[in-house]
Amino acid sequence: MSSNFDAIVIGAGAAGLFCAAQAGQRGLRVLLIDHAERVAEKIRVSGGGRCNFTNRELDPRAPQRHYLGENPHFCRSALARYTPADFIALVDRHGIAWHEKHKGQLFCDGPSQQIIDLLLAECADGRVERWQPCAVQSVAFDAGAGRYWLQTARGPVEAPQLVIATGGLAIPQIGATEFGWRIAAQFGLRTIAPRPALVPLTFGGQAWAPYAQLAGLALPVAISTGSGKARMRFDEDLLFTHRGLSGPAILQISSYWQPGTPLTLDFAPGTDVQARLTEAKRDSRKRVANELATLVPSRLADAWTGEDPGLQRPINEAADKSLARLAERISRWSLVPDGTEGYKKAEVTAGGVDTRELSSQTLEAARQAGLFFIGETVDVTGWLGGYNFQWAWASAHACAQALQAG
Repeated sequence: MSSNFDAIVIGAGAAGLFCAAQAGQRGLRVLLIDHAERVAEKIRVSGGGRCNFTNRELDPRAPQRHYLGENPHFCRSALARYTPADFIALVDRHGIAWHEKHKGQLFCDGPSQQIIDLLLAECADGRVERWQPCAVQSVAFDAGAGRYWLQTARGPVEAPQLVIATGGLAIPQIGATEFGWRIAAQFGLRTIAPRPALVPLTFGGQAWAPYAQLAGLALPVAISTGSGKARMRFDEDLLFTHRGLSGPAILQISSYWQPGTPLTLDFAPGTDVQARLTEAKRDSRKRVANELATLVPSRLADAWTGEDPGLQRPINEAADKSLARLAERISRWSLVPDGTEGYKKAEVTAGGVDTRELSSQTLEAARQAGLFFIGETVDVTGWLGGYNFQWAWASAHACAQALQAG
């Protein structure tokens, strides 16, 4: 049995790799364990294979703008101490070329493997020992000795500090499990019920049949859900699918959508559709669908007008009431999703270890000395666009700075 480790990190994803590397470079003796054959698969598949590794628009002074959870302010401390600029500097130091897409999203010019290689190189610099693949069979705590004892597929190992960085349930096909929450429960820590986030939404039955034909159609929309202070709105691209709706607009709103509640879609944001149709009725003899196609894609215009015989005619012959109903539908289409595509299509998991159980400064469990939870395991969920990776880097950094040499 080895007793030469100051800390054991379980989970070799974004947060686990970065935490192990940072702690190792501070002079700690770190063991990193992961059950999967390949390291950091979630990084590899992210951003269409280009890894959207952070977002420049993140404001650590107001994290609730880009993060959700029972206490969205919890992440402020870590995000303020390790910023997007800090990770960009690390990427630049490793000579990785990158580019910025819209809304502050940063991607590698080359494959995501470059970020994985960066993290592995940082771990090597910190002399991190890595056991992979290696399943952790059990975890126990010796209160008298103040040490964690792990039974693993490579034998027993122990250390005074244990970091759980095993993520959530999103993308089970690459090895996602609920291991982290089982450990939290073992030590009496509360968790917020997990659910898929940044996930496509589904609409079942005959009600969706007229729209299934629009599969593949993408267009910019304004989308909202909720009411009052709980109302959320995003201006992003929407994608129709055979089973429902996807694209950035839906992924963003899915994190806030509550089952049984409607979504409201504006297919021509910033446009007074009623006024445009009224003007067209006065000046044009084109069919309604053709006039509508100046505001939305023609496939959508055909689908919308095709359901109402009163709209299948020249616009100057259409009834005002029919045009008003059409304008309302284009500007404020309300519909209730049946559900989501689940963890297999979700980019992240919302919920996780209750942040009231953890120190926002160190990510250590308040009631269990030496036990830390970082990354997606925690009830901190970012928007689409690099925010979840930045939480991985920031929470890992905060934890690594708090770990102590034995």
